[in-house]
Amino acid sequence: MEITKAELSLAAAAQPSSDSPELMGSEILVKSLQAEGVQYIWGYPGGAVLYIYDALYKQDTMQHVLVRHEQAAVHAADGYARATGNVGVALVTSGPGVTNAVTGIATAYMDSIPMVIITGQVPTAAIGLDAFQECDTVGITRPIVKHNFLVKDARDLATTMKKAFHIARTGRPGPVVVDIPKDVSFKKVPYHGYPQSVEMRSYNPVRRGHGGQIRKALQLLLTAKRPYIYTGGGVLLGNATNELRTLVDMLGYPVTNTLMGLGAYPASDRKFLGMLGMHGTIEANNAMQNCDVLLAVGARFDDRVIGNTKHFAQNERKIIHIDIDPSSISKRVKVDIPIVGDVKDVLTELISMVRETTTRADAGALAAWWDTIEGWRKRDCLKYDMGSQDVIKPQYVVETLWNMTKDADTYITSDVGQHQMWAAQYYRFDEPRRWINSGGLGTMGVGIPYAMGIKLAKPESEVFCITGEGSVQMNIQELSTCLQYNTPIKICSLNNRYLGMVRQWQEIEYSGRYSHSYMDALPNFVKLAEAYGHVGMLIEHPKDVEPALREARKLKDRTVFMDFRTDPTENVFPMVQAGKGITEMLLGSEDL
Repeated sequence: MEITKAELSLAAAAQPSSDSPELMGSEILVKSLQAEGVQYIWGYPGGAVLYIYDALYKQDTMQHVLVRHEQAAVHAADGYARATGNVGVALVTSGPGVTNAVTGIATAYMDSIPMVIITGQVPTAAIGLDAFQECDTVGITRPIVKHNFLVKDARDLATTMKKAFHIARTGRPGPVVVDIPKDVSFKKVPYHGYPQSVEMRSYNPVRRGHGGQIRKALQLLLTAKRPYIYTGGGVLLGNATNELRTLVDMLGYPVTNTLMGLGAYPASDRKFLGMLGMHGTIEANNAMQNCDVLLAVGARFDDRVIGNTKHFAQNERKIIHIDIDPSSISKRVKVDIPIVGDVKDVLTELISMVRETTTRADAGALAAWWDTIEGWRKRDCLKYDMGSQDVIKPQYVVETLWNMTKDADTYITSDVGQHQMWAAQYYRFDEPRRWINSGGLGTMGVGIPYAMGIKLAKPESEVFCITGEGSVQMNIQELSTCLQYNTPIKICSLNNRYLGMVRQWQEIEYSGRYSHSYMDALPNFVKLAEAYGHVGMLIEHPKDVEPALREARKLKDRTVFMDFRTDPTENVFPMVQAGKGITEMLLGSEDL
């Protein structure tokens, strides 16, 4: 049965009738995805999903991207979702297909990314009998999804998919797994159309914040002597960056972003104090510790942001916390004014109240607070020693890339480690959803899949993956996918021949005992890139960094792997050690 573009609108509009056509479950699934406006599916076929793949073969509205590993399928769909705000979709088979996808699902769950992951399952009659390629998908994924479904009747498929997409994109977003047994995808049942709406009695996320609480927050903000605005990934997920920028500019208060929130407020604006937390700036961390009123928006006070909670609690302050998820409020830090609601809606109401009131903040106190902040800022904690002209400093690569692309339509992905922190510190993001990385779970290997997912959705944009020689090898097989689907990304590997962040911790915490953190047998990345059909470059001297990046950018239709040989002794500073407070920072090698 051909499923064409002409049928796309009919799939959503079709109403129940006595003469509804009979369709296979797999065909109903495809019609459901079409009705949701899905454009791309990343996946890998296997026995349990072959009927689904057969239905995909017969349609022409969605593009399936064949990855080389199921983990990469979920990561690519995740990167697409982070950059576009749409629900990412992945498709994997049963058993090892599911278990290979688990890391990607957990990564999306920790960062609240809207996704629907469709998994194959053995036939319903074989469930629980240890059939070939069987695993308990619902049980395995339950702790790392917002919700999951096991569909046992093909008649429930359309409604289940409607629920899955609704749950994934509303409230606090997250991944939803839909497990489909093979016989469900094969069985023919009457198709009554895709539901136009869905009601779930047990799931009704709050959108509007309590007006009285918002009014209390405003009063507290306007009486503050040392106010501070702390924002996280929830501002980006809630598409509330314009509202945040309006509020900050109206109040004139200092603002910081978490790692996941970078780009919510322009890094080039003087009111932005830089990223805070374990590798945050002096001014951002000191302001967090010494403010008297803190407005937290879409952030969760995690361990990498505030460090030791007892140290954080030493200074008395009033905290306002806006979040869509009530379970995130007062989870680690006691909050004075909780506001549960969609951050965009709450900030919109707060802005209206600011405009209506005649009360204004204490200008003298605010000026004195800014003087204190400027004193911290003068330390220039991100300054680094360029050192010898014979060795490339990794910070210099990122700064050079930023200078070249800051005015271009650019997306930056990263893996996890030192290179991730240098990218966050030295690439100054002015726009939202341009910085794509794994925050909560800290997953290595996401960089290339993220980049190719974004490039497929944003073909005219420049997409750079800043990675390390350790992380990049975890999903390097996806260079093959980049070639097949023509996603010409640019890979900047900051190759220091170490698992850099592990080595840094071993230097500081383990007396320099570098246990299994040195890479003894690295591949020739230039030849490896060429073997995959791409361009490889080896850059060994600082003078060659800028020319290499310029050359790579000129090769618009080619994936380019740049192997930058960087200083193996360089550490990420500032740094807050585990168990310390956020103001107890190591600022450089002199503090070791």
